[in-house]
Amino acid sequence: MRRFRVVVNGSEFEVAIEEIAGAGAAADVVAAVPAPREAGTSSAAPAARPVSRAAAVSPTGAIIAQMPGTIVGVEVSSGDRVTRGQTLLILEAMKMANEVVAPADGVVGEVKVVKGASVNAGDVLVVLT
Repeated sequence: MRRFRVVVNGSEFEVAIEEIAGAGAAADVVAAVPAPREAGTSSAAPAARPVSRAAAVSPTGAIIAQMPGTIVGVEVSSGDRVTRGQTLLILEAMKMANEVVAPADGVVGEVKVVKGASVNAGDVLVVLT
């Protein structure tokens, strides 16, 4: 098994890949977790943590779109209490519905999008406090 560090849209991940014997066999990703920051490494802000394939959460609690798409459902409002894993909204990208979930228990501070809105990668979707 070989380990690699991969950066996707500014988020750093450590992955382990196992080679499968046989003609035409593809590599199988067996783990994908945020990579630990090395001591002495400095950056303006820590990398966002993924909360779905479509979004990530910044250290300030802002949930950020990781890909362009359309909001097809908003499940929460400002002031709502949410629990970890609860669906906040649904972002359709490339004809797939992606649930954006709460990364932790908290309160919805602000919903920055509405149903039908088009979003770009990097747009803030929801702010949790």
